[in-house]
Amino acid sequence: MARSLGPICKAFQRIGSLSSIQSQLSPPSTRIPFRTSSRGMLQGPSSAFFSRPRDFSLPNSSWGPEMMRLYEQYNSQCEEEMEGGEKREGPWQRLPSYNRFLKYATGGVYLSRMIHKKARLFTRNNRDQGATFEYVLFFNSEEDKCVGIFQAGHLLEGPPGHVHGGAIATMIDTVIGTHATIACGPVLTANLNINYRRPVPLGNTVLLESSLDKKEGKKVFVTCKMTSGDGSKLHTDSTALFVSIKVSQLLMGS
Repeated sequence: MARSLGPICKAFQRIGSLSSIQSQLSPPSTRIPFRTSSRGMLQGPSSAFFSRPRDFSLPNSSWGPEMMRLYEQYNSQCEEEMEGGEKREGPWQRLPSYNRFLKYATGGVYLSRMIHKKARLFTRNNRDQGATFEYVLFFNSEEDKCVGIFQAGHLLEGPPGHVHGGAIATMIDTVIGTHATIACGPVLTANLNINYRRPVPLGNTVLLESSLDKKEGKKVFVTCKMTSGDGSKLHTDSTALFVSIKVSQLLMGS
């Protein structure tokens, strides 16, 4: 069972002011501390973390039929209807994704002033829908699994007509890194091994499935496979090692 992200937020509170989001966070539990809307979609923390919050993991006009099919498949399991019409949380949770994770920059005051308002999450740095990374992540705390649905845009071309290997690695790292963070708190990638089995055509939708293998002290071992939406084609299989770190190490650049 994955641990709560509550300790992460407590660490941020010691470093900077998080008073504006305290009321939104639930007590530590096995669920991820995001609010749920009436539509069963998770809502992330407020502007203390994000600049102009906008959830990029929601469907938009660039999503193709396969992207929408997989999204609906997992999103429908985020909420279950009980007898009498009442609803309860399902086994899966959709993880919101924003254009910036932290309003913070390392490197000194001068660098901070230069970067502070321009910093963007790498996979969300392009507002042209469908041009680069279109993706959504879901997490299952009961099975301790994380999945990512990824549609590759035309700006991610590597080999003619196919997705660049670095873009594929980015998505793998995004999915398994999120999984490791949910399980163990802040982590950094120490090692990522990818076997590229089959190229991914531009515009195609693929499914990434992450599994937590084991934890040894500060080390977290995760595996991931990337397949076609129907699972008939294996595009990559990978293993990764993450190392737990303190939040202060991230913010202070140490």
